[in-house]
Amino acid sequence: MKKGNRFIQIHKEGRGLSPIKLILLDKETGVQYLLLEHGYSATITPLLDRDGKPLIGRSWSVEMEG
Repeated sequence: MKKGNRFIQIHKEGRGLSPIKLILLDKETGVQYLLLEHGYSATITPLLDRDGKPLIGRSWSVEMEG
C-alpha cells in the first residue's frame, strides 16, 4: 500500500459544541470504525455486524472484487 492516509471519512454527524460522530474506513482492511469526539476527548471502536464480526465497507468490497 502506498504511504498516505490510511483512513478516509465516509460519514459525519454533529458540529460545533455538540458531540461529533464520524464513520471512518480503513483503506487497508476495509473495516469501518465509529469515532466520537466531544471537547478534548475522543473514542474509537470498530463497527460490528449482528454476528459480532467487523463491518466491512461496501465500497471496499467492490474494489476488492474488481
